[in-house]
Amino acid sequence: MRAIGLMSGTSLDGVDAALIETDGEAIEAFGPSLYRPYSEAERGLLRAALAAGTEITERSDRTGILGEAETLINQSHAETVENLLKMAGVRPSHVDVVGFHGQTVIHKPAIKLTVQLGDGPWLAERLGIAVVHDIRAADIEAGGQGAPVVPVFHRALAGAGKLPEPAAILNIGGVANVTWVGPGGDLNAFDTGPGNALLDDLMRARNGQEFDKDGEIARRGTTDKSVLYALLTSDFFAKKPPKSLDRFHFHEKALTAVAHLSTEDAASTLVDFTAATIALSVQHMKEAPKRWVVAGGGARNLAILAALRERIAVPVSTAEDMGWSIDALEAQAFAYLAVRSLKGLPNTYPSTTGVPTPVSGGVLAGPKSSSGNRMAVR
Repeated sequence: MRAIGLMSGTSLDGVDAALIETDGEAIEAFGPSLYRPYSEAERGLLRAALAAGTEITERSDRTGILGEAETLINQSHAETVENLLKMAGVRPSHVDVVGFHGQTVIHKPAIKLTVQLGDGPWLAERLGIAVVHDIRAADIEAGGQGAPVVPVFHRALAGAGKLPEPAAILNIGGVANVTWVGPGGDLNAFDTGPGNALLDDLMRARNGQEFDKDGEIARRGTTDKSVLYALLTSDFFAKKPPKSLDRFHFHEKALTAVAHLSTEDAASTLVDFTAATIALSVQHMKEAPKRWVVAGGGARNLAILAALRERIAVPVSTAEDMGWSIDALEAQAFAYLAVRSLKGLPNTYPSTTGVPTPVSGGVLAGPKSSSGNRMAVR
C-alpha cells in the first residue's frame, strides 16, 4: 500500500510529510519527503496553544487559541501533502491512506488524557484521501501510556538495516524515547527523559534562537556537575517502564537549575542531562544494546552525539549513517502505523506502552461518498 505520514513535533519547527510503500509489516520502499517550516508567527501561535494545553481537562476542548492552532495545523498539513503529491507526481487517488499525528498539546497518561490538535475528517475531505488520526487515544483508553507509538516501525527498520540484536533506536525530539529490538523482534520501548525541548527553550529565552544549531553553543560551555547530578535525582529515571513524558515535565526545574549559569554552560549542562538520562535507560533493558542508532532533531546536534558516545561503549550511529532520513523518519513511521491500523494490526504492545493487550488504534476518516456518508470509524 502507498501511504503518506505527517508529523509536527513539540519542537514546533514545522511539518514533515513522507511517502512510503508498505504492507504493514515490511517497508517495501521509501518515497520522497517534504518539510514545511512554520513561520515565526505560526510558532508563536503554537507555543501559545501548548501553554493553553496545560489547562485542558476535556479532549474535545478547542476553545480560544486551541481552535486557532488547530486550524493552522489542518491547513499546514493539507498544504504539505498537496505539495508532496505535486512534487512526486502522484495523484491523490493513488494514495491509500494518510497517517495524521497532529500537534500534541498535552500528554498525561496518568489521567488518561492526551490531545493532538488536528481534524482528521476535515483533512480527509480536503485531500480526497482516507486519513487515520488520533493514533494515541485507543492505547491511553485501554490503560497504556499512549507513547511511544513508533517502536513497531523501528523494529521494521532494524530488520531492514540488519542491525545486530539487541539494537537500540533512539529518537531525540522534544522528549527522547528509545526502542530496544531483541531476538525474534522482541520489543521494549519507553521515554528516556528530556530530548531537545529544554535546550530549545533555553536558546529562545536567552538569545531568541529556535535551537542550538549543531550544538555549537553547548560545545563552547562546561557542564556544571552539581546541577547535573541534582537533575538526575528525579524519580522518573529509576521508574521501570512503561513510562512516558509530557514535553514540559522537566521544564521549570531544569531551567531554574541552570538560570545562574552562562548560556554556554547552561546549554552544555542540559545536553549532558539529555545524554546521561539516555545512558541510564540501559538499566531498564533486558540486555545492553550492541548498536545504537539516533534519529530525530537531536541526531543533528553534535554536542548531544558527542556526549552520548562518551557514555555508551558500543557504536552510536545516526539514522543518516544507516541510509535513513533523520528528518522524515517520524513522518514515515506514521504512514506505516496508518497502514497497520487499516489492517487491524497492533501498533502498541504491553512491552512498549504498558497497554494490557496489543492495540491497533487510530480513527479512520474518509472523504464523503456520493451518498454523503463518511467511511466507517474504527
